[in-house]
Amino acid sequence: MAVITGNTRVAVTGEVYVAPTGTAAPTTAVVALNAAFKGLGGLSEDGITEERDRSTEDIRIWQNAAIARTVITESAIRFVFTMVETKKDTVELYYGSAVTDATGLITINPANTGGRKSFVIDVIDGALVERTYIAEGEITEVGEKTYASGEAIGYEVTLTAYTSPLRYYTALIV
Repeated sequence: MAVITGNTRVAVTGEVYVAPTGTAAPTTAVVALNAAFKGLGGLSEDGITEERDRSTEDIRIWQNAAIARTVITESAIRFVFTMVETKKDTVELYYGSAVTDATGLITINPANTGGRKSFVIDVIDGALVERTYIAEGEITEVGEKTYASGEAIGYEVTLTAYTSPLRYYTALIV
């Protein structure tokens, strides 16, 4: 089998988008998103980490205690990223609350998640794009927010995807 080095991908750039649940889903990797999807802007240089968790249980038979079958008992897909662009959409997603007026007021309740939303994650490598569509996801964890001289303020979040399976598209950008 020949190795095709051109199939090696690098996540050069991309964007994470958020919209209310029920917003029309994309149908390919390159179709324009519904206007309700708002881009979250710049992410930290660490990019996006996709975490997959799976718990299993072995079913053993009496004879020789052999494994007859392994069943999946729990599974989850999460995406972790840090937004470094401070704007209304990123602050609302991080705090799980809406900016309520023109002064930028946001009332913070540490228990708020902001509820379920739809998300699109685009990862671009030159002319290639990988798009993940999450019909229902929720910010289930937030990281520390550090204020330090010479560093961007970051809003680290963990997005838990509730839909299974997710829609994943890959295609050439036209």
